[in-house]
Amino acid sequence: MDIKIKEPQALKAKVLLWTDVSFHDIEEIDKTQSIPDLKRVLCSVLGADLLEPRRGVLLELYVQTVFFCREHSFKKEQTSALLSIIKSIHEANVETPLNNIDQCFKYCRDLLLCHSVRRPPFSISLFGYDEVNHIFDYIHNSYMRHYKLYKYIFTPQVKLDLSLTYSGMPDCSSPTTEDSSVPDEGVEAAMRTDSSSETQQASIMEQEEAMLGSTSGLKDLIEGEVRHQMMLVSGQLDQRMKEIESEHKDALETLTAQSQSQKNR
Repeated sequence: MDIKIKEPQALKAKVLLWTDVSFHDIEEIDKTQSIPDLKRVLCSVLGADLLEPRRGVLLELYVQTVFFCREHSFKKEQTSALLSIIKSIHEANVETPLNNIDQCFKYCRDLLLCHSVRRPPFSISLFGYDEVNHIFDYIHNSYMRHYKLYKYIFTPQVKLDLSLTYSGMPDCSSPTTEDSSVPDEGVEAAMRTDSSSETQQASIMEQEEAMLGSTSGLKDLIEGEVRHQMMLVSGQLDQRMKEIESEHKDALETLTAQSQSQKNR
């Protein structure tokens, strides 16, 4: 069955306070201490009722986010917003099996801006300067570093079915054979016809063997070129990840500077 692949697209950030996790839900989460019970509550609140291993991976992400909020003594509204931010970034990642890490980084930055700068109704000052730094580092270390792993687990695998046709090559799919029926014109005519048929069949077999040898060499050439291209793309992707990490650090500095500037006004 053909599945339409969604193209990566830019996402617009918005305020997520109490969007997915209500005040009552946060109270229930705060009262829960054991990890199994916490996973059960988060599964119900954030709709993570998926098949394994997706369910376990997603719930572990949410549990670690709750622990992060407790470690930094976040308020109820801050915990609610951060859980929704993590959920939104994850959904942006897995909405397409194609590479959209640039869009995810920008979406993450915009979401943090929406919750760190007071500019109603477009953004609110929910997190302080230091809190934004801690959150950005947490998202980068716990999710963005494992971006490709989450993509692999939560999205269908895309396979390229490539068929090549080369012009000028003989078609071996339907070799023609001569009619083996021999008219009743004497023994000598029959022997000449049989000899001619055997000669033609031998010629066809030689052509097929030559063509198969040529096709095998062409297949090896194509496979070698494909392997080379895959190694080249893999190297380019690794280099791009390093560049994105550098851009990520620059964006963090810009974000913190903007947040500090808004606070000083």
